[in-house]
Amino acid sequence: MDKSARPRTTYHTTLVNEDGVTGHTFATGTASNTDFAIDVTSKDIDATNPEQLLGMALATCLNATLEAIEKRDGYDHQTKVRVDVDQAHDTHGLQFFVDVYVYIPEDEVDRETATAWFELAESRCPVSKLMRDSNNVTFTLLDAWE
Repeated sequence: MDKSARPRTTYHTTLVNEDGVTGHTFATGTASNTDFAIDVTSKDIDATNPEQLLGMALATCLNATLEAIEKRDGYDHQTKVRVDVDQAHDTHGLQFFVDVYVYIPEDEVDRETATAWFELAESRCPVSKLMRDSNNVTFTLLDAWE
């Protein structure tokens, strides 16, 4: 979509990586100018990698959306989201496989309501919207937290 055709934005951030797979990625235009140490080899325990950031973005966005749904319906926030991200070889480089697991406690709502919340959250979370049509992404509503 052409930028001029987009609706008015409610939030904007810019992230910049000048170092490649080892170094830093930083956010500009924020009060903190956040700097993320990046190391895709995962040898540096104080660094992160794209897989972790992708999983974190999806888990946080989806659970925040579920929290808003819970609040709307008069419930305390109890949902949990886990995102597993795997990297594998592809015919042209690498690819990610993303498995999303959502848990809504049975003592909070019945299964029918939990399913409705799950489907609504998946359809409303902006990160989920970007990823849900990929063959490499699955969403599962769990019966128990693993």
